[in-house]
Formats: sequence, C-alpha cells, structure tokens
Amino acid sequence: MAARAGVRPSIQDPFVYIHSNIKGTTQLMELAHKFGVQNFVFASSSSVYGGSKSSFFSEEENVDNPVSPYAASKKACELLAYTYHHLYKLNITGLRFFTVYGPRGRPDMAPFKFIDRVSRGVELQQYGDGSSSRDYTYIDDIVDGVVRSIDRPHKYEVFNLGKGSGTSLKEFIDLVQKHVGRDAVIRILPDQPGDVPYTCADVAKARKMLGYESSVDFEEGIRRTVAWYNSVHGVKKPQQSVAVNALTIAPSMVELKSS
Repeated sequence: MAARAGVRPSIQDPFVYIHSNIKGTTQLMELAHKFGVQNFVFASSSSVYGGSKSSFFSEEENVDNPVSPYAASKKACELLAYTYHHLYKLNITGLRFFTVYGPRGRPDMAPFKFIDRVSRGVELQQYGDGSSSRDYTYIDDIVDGVVRSIDRPHKYEVFNLGKGSGTSLKEFIDLVQKHVGRDAVIRILPDQPGDVPYTCADVAKARKMLGYESSVDFEEGIRRTVAWYNSVHGVKKPQQSVAVNALTIAPSMVELKSS
C-alpha cells in the first residue's frame, strides 16, 4: 500500500496524514482480519525515533515523543497494528524504513534533488551546517527486507530496515559532486522545525529474525542513482533554485520524460 510521507508537509497539513496514514492503515487491517489475511506487513518510519540521542536506534527504545505529525501518524499505526494482532490474532510486521533512495525514487527526497540540482547547476539551499546525519538505505536493500518479512510471518514485530551507518549532509553533497562531475552551488540556511539531527539504524533484530543485511554502501548507491538519472533525464539548463535538506524538499523543476 502507499501512504503519505514527509516531515515538513505534515506540519503544514497534519489532517492529510491522519486520513492517509492512520485511517488508511486501519481500514486495511480491518479488511485483512475479515478476509483471513495470513501476514500483514506495513511501512513505518525511522521518524518515530524523533530526536533520539542513541548511537544506533533500536526497536527497544521508547518512541512516545514524536516531533512531527508524520512521525506521530506512523507511531499510531504501530499501536493500532498491535491492537489488531491482540484482538484478531492477525500476524503483523511493521518496518521502520531509514531514508530510502535509489533509481525511480521520490522526486521530493534529497537524493534525487541533490543529483538534479548539481547536474543542472542550480543553487542548493542547505539547512544547517552539514553535520546532520542520516542512515540512507538503497532501495534494493529495502525490497530485500520487505520480501523477507512477507516470507517470515511473525505474530507482532517491528523491525528497523537501514544501512546501519550514517552519512553526514556534507559527505552526501561531496559524493553527489564527485559522481555528477560538477560542483554544487550551496547557500546555507538555519535548521528547520521537525527535522532530526541524526538517524542510524540498529539492524541486529532484523539480521537475527529476518536474515536481513544491507549490501549497497552509500557511495555505490549514489553512483547507481546518478547513472539512472543521466540515462532517464539527462542534464537540463539551470532553472530557479529550490530549498533542499537531507530529508524532504519542494517539488523538482526537472522535466520528467517517459521511458
């Protein structure tokens, strides 16, 4: 299923997230128990960890203090999922994705935006000093984790799916410049409300119970994503600048071409 993603947009319009994420997930779980679904797997988010100070975010942590409506909606889905397991013995697995990227990725996410802006010489408006860090997870690793969760039903479990190591915003931009082959034009702005300074997944539980292990490091993932971008979009003339950060940003100005 699809749901509503994005930290900053959820601050601007929280009701959309309540409708799409909480109501939508509840409707699907209601149908799942009525029709005897054997295993219900849904996407949660690393955003539920809020401003955790842990070196690695573990499923054992208390996540009762979300810092955005988006994170709160995902935490609510996890709680409702347990309720449906308790009431109807529905097998449910929630997967906390850590910043997914790769070919055909969301155009409002930083990996696509950074590659697009640097390729076209458009200014990046960087929020913060570049020290914020994210556990970026390549799409192939996420798909592997989802398939493993489908193939291995559990009564009720929540798993982190991430790379297991963080990449700073500064290093991220440096790698994009390296593989695009152009320098970024950067303007630094203050941090934004709702953004968390650090995410990094503890994947020990997923490794033990699902056999999950990420296989694509961040530089290789960026190299593959740049190659895909060049094959599909090519390089466009510079257009207006758009604000970006390490999680979500405004819609791209790139002209998408059908493949």
